[in-house]
Amino acid sequence: MAVETQIEPPPSSLSGVARVLVNAGKLTAKTAEELTKSARERKASFISALIAAGAVKSEELAHTLSSSLALPLVDLNALDLQKLPRNIVDPKIASQYQLMVLGKRGNRLFIGAADPTDQEAAERIKFATQLTPEWVIVEYDKLAKQLETQGASANEQLETLASADFDFDVTDEDPAAVETAEVATDVEDAPVVRFLQKMLIDAINMRASDLHFEPYEYTYRVRFRIDGELREITQPPVAIKDKLASRIKVISRMDIAEKRVPQDGRMKLKFGSKAIDFRVSTLPTLFGEKVVIRILDPSSAKLGIEALGYEKAEKDRLLACISRPYGMVLVTGPTGSGKTVSLYTCLNILNQPGVNIATVEDPAEINLPGINQVNVNDRAGLTFAAALKSFLRQDPDIIMVGEIRDLETADIAIKAAQTGHMVMSTLHTNDAPTTLTRLLNMGVAPFNIASSVLLITAQRLARKLCENCKKPADYPRESLLKAGFKPEDLDGNWKPYRAVGCSSCNNGYKGRVGIYQVMPITEAIQRIILSEGTALDIAKQAESEGVRDLRQSGLLKVRVGVTTLEEVITVTNE
Repeated sequence: MAVETQIEPPPSSLSGVARVLVNAGKLTAKTAEELTKSARERKASFISALIAAGAVKSEELAHTLSSSLALPLVDLNALDLQKLPRNIVDPKIASQYQLMVLGKRGNRLFIGAADPTDQEAAERIKFATQLTPEWVIVEYDKLAKQLETQGASANEQLETLASADFDFDVTDEDPAAVETAEVATDVEDAPVVRFLQKMLIDAINMRASDLHFEPYEYTYRVRFRIDGELREITQPPVAIKDKLASRIKVISRMDIAEKRVPQDGRMKLKFGSKAIDFRVSTLPTLFGEKVVIRILDPSSAKLGIEALGYEKAEKDRLLACISRPYGMVLVTGPTGSGKTVSLYTCLNILNQPGVNIATVEDPAEINLPGINQVNVNDRAGLTFAAALKSFLRQDPDIIMVGEIRDLETADIAIKAAQTGHMVMSTLHTNDAPTTLTRLLNMGVAPFNIASSVLLITAQRLARKLCENCKKPADYPRESLLKAGFKPEDLDGNWKPYRAVGCSSCNNGYKGRVGIYQVMPITEAIQRIILSEGTALDIAKQAESEGVRDLRQSGLLKVRVGVTTLEEVITVTNE
């Protein structure tokens, strides 16, 4: 009579891969315990100790785990690794837990790993990405080889970056700037030059507005702001941070020897027949200079007012006011809300051969032919107020002031508006009604405000839904009412949409659209200003005159399927 061979159950001290292999009969419990102890002493993973000892081959391990745990098995050699998603999981996490991202679908993230039993890795990924990890088995030796290739040395990483037919425009009227660029041979490091060019071209192709180069103690991070959201793009070696900062400073006409104070500059990138301007800012931090590069796209000023997202009534109010011969139009909102583009769009409409337009900015972001643009230079005494005084002797028709920051600038701008000039400017306030109280707090007389300000527009930028993947969303009626919808708004067949995400967008969003509160200063609002009423009084009067606040304007965009309710609530946090 044949005796059946019994596989002894693994001891309770074993867990994860070791337990699976003992259950499958690939390892004895004793060998598994010895390998577990050895891995613990060397502070290595169990699988690395297993493969190093030759107890189980990498291919056999992958097949055993796949069949025992009912998980899919993928051969990394059969994949085009260049097309796999990048920068979803921090490279440090991928290296620490020996895993790689194979794909993303909806809120599921497919992770290739040799050890799918690692709960700590699953929790780290879930916390970092807000996605649900789903394991795919890959062979340990092929995975280790791929991760080692990704972690190549600094020069190897940077040398592989392609160099295309583009170059920096380092010519300047200032001979000193040219000389500085020529003598700074220590920063003419070819890999660093190509890396910077690659980052700028990638940023333009990805429709980014800003690039952030951020040095930390042990890492160096590059992030792009795409559709208003910062996304980590890569982590180049820490060793290049000083060379990269110096390279940027040379081509931006900054002092490369000065690393203790912030500096500002500009640079231009020639890309074929096209030239793109960049505004550069450096900031000394604990571990080196942080550099932020703003991409200045001249085409944004020529989009036309229809592309900015104004509703018809709002657009008509704005166009009627900027066409007046004199008065003041103010654009308000936080940094990055698109105020400059709105002002440039208005100037572009008014830019005719028979009109003299002068602007004073800090700095001038977009070059517009036909408009006299002046940069503020505080060190030389060229302030907003000084430039404005000079403008009044230059026979201007339209004056644009980059920002009203103090009483002196406000007073001169208002006097210009009262003496036959159209004045446009920006202020940092939350909405249109509070702009008037902000001017009062600066010390501007109520009579001057009431007699000069024609219109105030407050704005925010919200991310637009991707037309390819957006889907209807079911929100409870109570949630919609709480967000600001009126009961009558919910009658009808419309449905709000939600962001999904596809290969052509950024988590369900693509591009941005403006949300506006356009408030003309009517006689009723002038009376409130003269009687020193509050912003609440002004807001109530404006609402009675049909002026939508920012939240209501945003909800209108939700109704027509341009953006999501979550996005509107985020950008109009009231």
